Amino acid sequence: MPAATLLCTKPFNFRNQCIIHGRQNNSASSQNAKWFGLKRKVQKKSLQLERHYLCDVGRWRPGFITRTGGGRGGGGVDSIIERDDKLRKLIQGMLWTAEGVYVLWLFLLPYAPGDPVWAISSETVNDLVGLSLNFFFILPLLNAGGVHLIEAPVLHPMAEGLFNFVIGWTFMFAPLLFSDRKRDRFKGSLDLLWGFQMFLTNTFLIPYMAIRLNKVDLEYPPRATSQLGSIMTRGASIVGLVGGAACLLSTFWAIYGRGDGDFGNISDRWEFLLSYLSSERLAYAFIWDICLYIIFQPWLIGVNLQNIQEDKVGIVRYLKYVPVVGLVAYCLCLDLKDEY
Repeated sequence: MPAATLLCTKPFNFRNQCIIHGRQNNSASSQNAKWFGLKRKVQKKSLQLERHYLCDVGRWRPGFITRTGGGRGGGGVDSIIERDDKLRKLIQGMLWTAEGVYVLWLFLLPYAPGDPVWAISSETVNDLVGLSLNFFFILPLLNAGGVHLIEAPVLHPMAEGLFNFVIGWTFMFAPLLFSDRKRDRFKGSLDLLWGFQMFLTNTFLIPYMAIRLNKVDLEYPPRATSQLGSIMTRGASIVGLVGGAACLLSTFWAIYGRGDGDFGNISDRWEFLLSYLSSERLAYAFIWDICLYIIFQPWLIGVNLQNIQEDKVGIVRYLKYVPVVGLVAYCLCLDLKDEY
């Protein structure tokens, strides 16, 4: 039998009576007990929802909040939610400002080292093509092994090392982005976003970091994971090993690579790097990317620790602050039992 429908506009009337399915019931004590039981359930459910929300924003502490109207610590749920909302909007504003500065300073304005996009030189284009052909040092290593189907362009090892270091780090962001718990707040294609980030510039990651802070859109259903996203998350350990190896090889290549060429010792290569950063817009942009990754890596890993295998959460929590290493740890310890 379905539960009786309660049709009353107030919990108690002057005669302590309610109407149930049109019949008068004079058993006030029975109805009062039911009302108090229902009220307790509603209050308990409300408190659970409040705690769930606060856990999501990472601000709830057990014992601090007891009810909506207040609590120790000078606030209550409403006050904390309001502060969190202001903080969220402040961070979003800072990220959008950073995006504007990134685009203007690195792409359009002539004040940064090197040439802006609208006045890029042919020499810079040739260097970019050469660096792309030496992606992950595949061609140079094949040539060194005696395979000469395509000859690798000979560029300064410091330039090659810096380029592949940033690319290797970017490569490992794929499993992190495709397993991000707030990725559905970005309505665009994550495949395209990561592709642009990987092969063009880091400018696409900054808007994502801002958009993922939007409030949940309850009318927007969760998206199914794309084929690329599934490959990157299920193969996260491989992605982490390849990306980590590329970053490690890039470091050694920058210092010791092409030893048979006329690129000098470590001191000479360091002087070249400083000159390279102060004269080439591409190299200068890579330094910006590295600085942003140092911020975004622990941020994204920290809010996605629930994706990590339970016995590995502790080590990932500490390693997330170490550039590159923290992202390698995330990829290797990603829990593949979860659906992303």
